[in-house]
Amino acid sequence: MKKLLNTVYITTPCAALRKDGENLVVEMEKGDPPVKEKRQLPLHMIGSVVAFAPVHISPALVGDMAAKGICCVLLGFNGKFQARIEGPISGNVLLRRAQYKMSDTPEDIIHSILIGKIANQRAVLQRFLRDYGAECSADNAGEIEHVVKQMVFIMQYVEKQSLSADQLRGKEGEAAQLYFSVFDYLIRSPDEDMRWTKRSRRPPLDPVNALLSFLYTLLTHDCRAACESVGLDPAVGFLHRDRPGRPSLALDLMEELRPVFADRLALSLINRRQVRAQDFKKEESGAVLMSDEARKTVLQAWQERKKEERLHEFIGEKAPYGLVPFLQAQLMARHLRSDLEAYPPWFWK
Repeated sequence: MKKLLNTVYITTPCAALRKDGENLVVEMEKGDPPVKEKRQLPLHMIGSVVAFAPVHISPALVGDMAAKGICCVLLGFNGKFQARIEGPISGNVLLRRAQYKMSDTPEDIIHSILIGKIANQRAVLQRFLRDYGAECSADNAGEIEHVVKQMVFIMQYVEKQSLSADQLRGKEGEAAQLYFSVFDYLIRSPDEDMRWTKRSRRPPLDPVNALLSFLYTLLTHDCRAACESVGLDPAVGFLHRDRPGRPSLALDLMEELRPVFADRLALSLINRRQVRAQDFKKEESGAVLMSDEARKTVLQAWQERKKEERLHEFIGEKAPYGLVPFLQAQLMARHLRSDLEAYPPWFWK
């Protein structure tokens, strides 16, 4: 099984990254007056570097990371993608031809992704009912139970009917609308500003959306890296239509994972009061941003979650969460090569 490598997150503005032998060295100034700090990590233990602030990167480090297959992703403070630095991509031309051909008739793969996503959304709601159903109001619990039943009906309908790609996308939107209609009931924070109304992106307009968008960015990065690691083209997807600059296949893989990887982690951080309303600030444009300290808290929780293990039902082995995107990318590649009759989605139980 693939080794789970570290992702190094840089959140300190103007940090300097350089190479020292076979080590990545990060130098930064902290405190008032500023004090220089230096951290280092062996390059063979790193899978990627993600910077959420302007950083200085030495040319020697860029060249060595590219040669070793370590990508460097530059993001804005709010997690918006800016640039990606990587070496040659070893795509498998035959695999990619199969991928491009399948993208013209994507219904079977969309069907699998959709079943996996709805099942995992439903599992998140059911877990809340098991853990906290007795503590929430009867009306709220009743609404969540109703949504759970409706999601079962959608999955049954999708299984029984022969639907076009657009019809399947419509069912995905219907299930997402149901799921987020009760999302606020899952939030147990006492902060009035930590409430859910609706999904807002580019920019997020409230703290919960800001937190979700940040986690979705992290998950997209991992899914894109997973696609590239097995030779797939991350830009050509099935559920998500092709669009210049959009990693559609990475977003496809993310759909079945984000209810557990991102939504549930966001709820845990909010409900455990590790992230509070005061950790966010609203700009004049209306965009809501996380503070540096909150971002570090989220990144630490994200890394810890990736180490947790869960049984992967299809392969019959336990695997850390951090390897699941890579396992799913491998299964997608096997299906495209006709080694598997269908793409098996990942189910959280």
